[in-house]
Amino acid sequence: MKIHEYQAKNLFRRYGVPVPVGRAATSPDEALAAISEVKEESGSDVVVVKAQIHAGGRGKGGGVRVCKTTEDAQQAVKDIYGMQLVTPQTGPEGQKVQRLLVEQGLPIAHEYYVGVTLDRSSGRVTVMASAEGGVEIEEVAERSPEAIVKETINPAVGWQDYQGRRLGFALGLDGKQVRELCKFLAALTRCYEELDASLAEINPLVTTTDGRVLALDAKVNFDDNALYRQREVSDLRDISEEDPSEVEAKKYDLSYIKLDGNIGCMVNGAGLAMSTMDIIKHHGGEPANFLDVGGGASAEKVTAAFKIITSDPSVRAIFVNIFGGIMKCDTIAEGVVAAVKEVGLTVPLVVRLEGTNVELGKNILRESGLNVIAAADMADGAKRAVEQVT
Repeated sequence: MKIHEYQAKNLFRRYGVPVPVGRAATSPDEALAAISEVKEESGSDVVVVKAQIHAGGRGKGGGVRVCKTTEDAQQAVKDIYGMQLVTPQTGPEGQKVQRLLVEQGLPIAHEYYVGVTLDRSSGRVTVMASAEGGVEIEEVAERSPEAIVKETINPAVGWQDYQGRRLGFALGLDGKQVRELCKFLAALTRCYEELDASLAEINPLVTTTDGRVLALDAKVNFDDNALYRQREVSDLRDISEEDPSEVEAKKYDLSYIKLDGNIGCMVNGAGLAMSTMDIIKHHGGEPANFLDVGGGASAEKVTAAFKIITSDPSVRAIFVNIFGGIMKCDTIAEGVVAAVKEVGLTVPLVVRLEGTNVELGKNILRESGLNVIAAADMADGAKRAVEQVT
């Protein structure tokens, strides 16, 4: 689950992670009022108006503006609120800006990168840092991986101050700044762990001309599987920033991600779903989604999954690829038939069934009267699906 920058900074404040003075706004009037409030509290004449969407690269798209006067800030609010902000992470359609963050301007001395996430190769939480802040960390990793320094957290003892000092000196900070960074990282790692985050990224982390260390930006993602014990975090979810199909899928506990292709996929099992997308690509097609209905889905769940696929206007063919183990083939067939009767079928449907109750499932589809293209195996199904859209 993703949250907005201002929400992440509110969490940081609670844990003692230093952040600039700021006010969030959900309307232009609130944002205009926030300008004077931020100036008064921070004592800074400079404010920054930031668009709040679930995507990075906002500055490149015109969604972040540094304002030296009140008039400039007021104009920035009018320009940014309600705009369709296009960034490298939103795609060409962009996202509508419905929230703003008005924040104090800072006398920045240097920008750095700091991130906390799980390193799956070591199976441990890792803190990464780089002196090249303010740019995409992926670019730094590709161009000069030696510029990224890391510290792995031993779960038996937790984050240690000596690790913060080691990172600080590796970044070239002076003694006072290293001490500030140590306190910063101790608070940040505690926030990450206690809130079940999957990513806590600050890009940039800045040092100021008066020696402070602050999180100028904040990106925090959370482990969906832990939200049941993080009710307060769960309440921060903004479904207006999410794809409506993905929101609907979560209601039924479906693993669904919309993609840019035109072949809708309904599969049981994450590994098989990945392989299905791969084999579609191998035969020259483009998957429209990742959709795993799970190993023990009900007919109702399958019906919901099918309806989500057919609601995507870009889908020109559907490939149902089921290997029945825990999931029975007749359950899938019943769900597909129920969904088609409810929403109709306007695109070709290719079905490959194998495993538990496979003959019963095939009989249900045959007797339904649906125009189903039966596939002999997974490769045959992928070929037939691609043929329908070429």
